Amino acid sequence: MTRADSPARTALTVLGTVGAVGVGAAVWGIGIERYLFTVRRHVLRMLPPGAAPIRVLHLSDAHMAPWQHRKQRWIASLAALRPDVIVNTGDNIGHIDGLAGIRDAFAPFRGIPGLFVHGSNDHVAPSPRNPFKYFSGPSRHVIEAEPVDVTALDAFLSDELGWTGINNAAASIAVNGLRIDAFGVNDAHRDWDDLDALPDAMAALGTGADLTWGVTHAPYRRVLDRFVELGAEALFAGHTHGGQVRIPFSPKALVANCDIPLDQARGLSGWTHGGRTVPLNVSAGIGHSIYAPVRFACRPEASLITLLPR
Repeated sequence: MTRADSPARTALTVLGTVGAVGVGAAVWGIGIERYLFTVRRHVLRMLPPGAAPIRVLHLSDAHMAPWQHRKQRWIASLAALRPDVIVNTGDNIGHIDGLAGIRDAFAPFRGIPGLFVHGSNDHVAPSPRNPFKYFSGPSRHVIEAEPVDVTALDAFLSDELGWTGINNAAASIAVNGLRIDAFGVNDAHRDWDDLDALPDAMAALGTGADLTWGVTHAPYRRVLDRFVELGAEALFAGHTHGGQVRIPFSPKALVANCDIPLDQARGLSGWTHGGRTVPLNVSAGIGHSIYAPVRFACRPEASLITLLPR
């Protein structure tokens, strides 16, 4: 072997190794990890003294397609966690016929109090996108996206399950003898949020709440800041998918598809504004777009948050 052969062989070896790692990562992310559903558990002490614990099941970004039976069965199995209340932060639908799968997945939650807001895919079906464009900032809107039947979705969530929609609205629900006031907005990623409507909506509820929550699909800073100003004691969001593809063991997502800090794009953290710090739970979500069927170092998840007395 000549000296010239050695660098060439080394380069080929490096290229082969890189290629093998890339193929292995793709096989893992597409064929394995996107099915490794997990429950992310947290504990928060925010209830009045002597109150019974409250188990909050936070569901987000199911992006359901009718053929995704494994996902449907896993979501349905979460009823075994015996949640006391469910917070759904949108993007339930992932296909024009996705409501059929949502019906099967959510059926065991019928009668459990719940709150929900919309993501854009509750209104329009997903469309193909270049995933590398997410590195240049939040994604742009597809003007000619196919509409889905959001009226049928809301009828199922409200009339059949008994959940309360709080899209640019506020409502009170009773959970374990406590009154929870919650306000929320429609998808801020599409600029459908109407933050100016919330003060009057909250005022109409009157006083006397034991807890106050803010709920949004997309955790944009303007929304989270306004929620804190309005007195929210806990914040719930989705949308980011936790980055969906992450560097293993890194505390930061690579992208968030909104302006939230990348180290807060998944999990429980604190959102600070105006001298107050409020717990913020951003769910990495259960699904993914049918046009980007991959998860890497970011398992699909639901959150179970147990609230205990202060």
